[in-house]
Amino acid sequence: MNTPSRLSSTQQQTFLSTLTDIVGKDNLLTDKSQTQHYRMGWRSGGGSALAVIFPTSLVMQWRVLQACVAADVVMIMQAANTGLTEGSTPKGDDYDRDVVIINTTRLDGLQLIDDGKQVISFPGTTLHHLEKTLRPHHRAPHSVIGSSCIGASIVGGVANNSGGALVKRGPAYTEYSLFAQLTEHGELVLVNHLGIALGDDPETILSRVEKGDYRREDVVFDDRKASAHDYEHILRDVDADSPARYNADKRRLHEVSGCAGKLAVFAVRLDTYPIPEREQVFYLGTNDPDVFNTLRRRVLSELSHLPEVGEYMHRDAFNIAERYGKDVFLAIGQLGTDSIPKMFALKAQITAWLDKVPLLPKSLPDKVMQYASQLFPQHLPKRMLAFRDRYEHHLIVKASDEGINEISAFLSRFFAEHPDSDYFACNADEAKKAMLHRFAAAGAAIRYHIMHHRDSEDILALDIALKRNETEWQEHLPEEIEQNIVTKLYYGHFFCHVFHQDYVIKKGADVAAIKAKMLAQLETRGAKYPAEHNVGHLYAAEPDLANFYHQLDPTNSFNPGIGKTGKKKYSTDCQCLDHQLRPPTSNTMTKTATSGSSTTASH
Repeated sequence: MNTPSRLSSTQQQTFLSTLTDIVGKDNLLTDKSQTQHYRMGWRSGGGSALAVIFPTSLVMQWRVLQACVAADVVMIMQAANTGLTEGSTPKGDDYDRDVVIINTTRLDGLQLIDDGKQVISFPGTTLHHLEKTLRPHHRAPHSVIGSSCIGASIVGGVANNSGGALVKRGPAYTEYSLFAQLTEHGELVLVNHLGIALGDDPETILSRVEKGDYRREDVVFDDRKASAHDYEHILRDVDADSPARYNADKRRLHEVSGCAGKLAVFAVRLDTYPIPEREQVFYLGTNDPDVFNTLRRRVLSELSHLPEVGEYMHRDAFNIAERYGKDVFLAIGQLGTDSIPKMFALKAQITAWLDKVPLLPKSLPDKVMQYASQLFPQHLPKRMLAFRDRYEHHLIVKASDEGINEISAFLSRFFAEHPDSDYFACNADEAKKAMLHRFAAAGAAIRYHIMHHRDSEDILALDIALKRNETEWQEHLPEEIEQNIVTKLYYGHFFCHVFHQDYVIKKGADVAAIKAKMLAQLETRGAKYPAEHNVGHLYAAEPDLANFYHQLDPTNSFNPGIGKTGKKKYSTDCQCLDHQLRPPTSNTMTKTATSGSSTTASH
């Protein structure tokens, strides 16, 4: 057996020449300044990569994979790189093989099937693209732009168990997919579980699906699921002693669903949903956490129609987002969402270039945008600002169709019983700005840290899922932790009991030690973390999740080290796995699996 190692200079040039022949020189980046945006995480993390590759067809992606397997390099599958846990970039430089990033953003395609009730999505397609495509058909996707970043891909959401802001739909999930994986013998295999008859040869399958070269009768409708169809039932069980959704939930780990880059995905098949005829947003405020706790339990257990959205924001998050998320708010409000991903990418490239210039301050574009945003007048509605002044806790609730009258009547009765709290029905402008302000909160901690870098060490970002029967949902930190925090941002998906918690840590404090104490405290509460992003390189995978990863990718060639597992080939440092993986006998053969039995683990 040859020991895995990095390529020599001659081997690197041969490999890069092969990649250039496959994708063309315009779709291959090797210069460090050009690859930096793709090698660095959205909030943190990053490492070295030999190349960033941009396939422009599914067949091209397959050929790239073949070349990478033949060269024995680490493959990191990446779409929009909007993850918050360092899960779609390299982590450090301690891999035993060279690393390449396969960026799928140029594989942007959608196909509607079953009169738009389902969709076939390719790896680079964004949620925003899907929303626009479905709108004329009066349908909507599983998720809408939520709490993390505009530009997020559909496949990335499925691969990372992403949840989102929509109350009734749960994590992104499907049992229909088309993907490539490596067997324990190093054989590259294409697995067609898309439920569409496309032939047997890998390139034929990929070419046909990309062209939509199949008939209606070639599409199978069976008992497999294309969404988390049981989530509303799970959510309504408010006395259950476990969270409604979280990353390591075995019920949501199936092939591409939850794979976290351990497979090379070519397509997924997902359900779509009817667009409501009417919507109404309500803005709620209280100073008593028990009021919102009671409201949550009653809404979930008593109402016939659950809200579409229930987004929470603490006053501190409101205030920081008002100041440090203002440029994002204004940009989206004025330009819409179409151009924002490209703007973010351009800003990152300019930042990378300027950061190399001596004497210039770091993150100069962010600082310019921050100062420029303060020149604009107040952007938030007066009634929201009045609630900010009166109340510590804020909740944005959106109802639709039959649920509007039901929740309107419920809120009227509920707040009559709680006169120290209040709510109002938003007009169209207030509704739009309330949701946009909530979105802007997700990046506000980053901007705050940039502007106060002399006083802050780093950002500690957690997303957690509380038990469904948890009543003490507001966090109380011990003084030994509290004294090391500059400010905190609490926001999240309240009815799901999923919270994003961003902490700006004081300069000089030990961020790793603080994080360990916080996670230990969460474990004593029965909370799960991460709740709706993959474990990335920030969290240790639970045993079930680690085993799932290693069944998907036994040679550890796709995204090694994820979940703090081992980075080396064939074996793992993860304590929950007690076996050594066998070395491959071949790494050049390709096979195709098209039957109902997968070569991967499913739960």
